[in-house]
Amino acid sequence: MNIARSFNNWRKYRQTVTELGRMSNRELHDLGIDRSDIHRVARDATR
Repeated sequence: MNIARSFNNWRKYRQTVTELGRMSNRELHDLGIDRSDIHRVARDATR
């Protein structure tokens, strides 16, 4: 169970990083996210 949860969290993290990475700086700014915060936001999404 723990392995499956870890794998799903990793997939969610990677998907979030990919989707946010594809956004323009303006789109990120509209969401209140700086490009340097993408990895933090993705980590927070898995919690």
